[in-house]
Amino acid sequence: MAMLTVRNLPDDVHRALRVRAAQHGQSTEAEVREILAVAVKPENRVRLGDALAALGRRIGLANEDFEVFSRVRDKTPAEPPGFE
Repeated sequence: MAMLTVRNLPDDVHRALRVRAAQHGQSTEAEVREILAVAVKPENRVRLGDALAALGRRIGLANEDFEVFSRVRDKTPAEPPGFE
């Protein structure tokens, strides 16, 4: 797991972090991890797969619409590259 060092953290911010951590019954380090995780990975973020599935449902795509890809796909075996 990665480590992070934060330099020049103002004393009042550090104190507020310690108080907040105590209110949540955890260490300051655990509190900072939680704050960072929520800030950069919010629960309501848009996930690409979910967005694409919703778009497909909205425009009415069905599995049969994708069968055309199986029919037109090039089935020729791939050849390894030559390095000469």
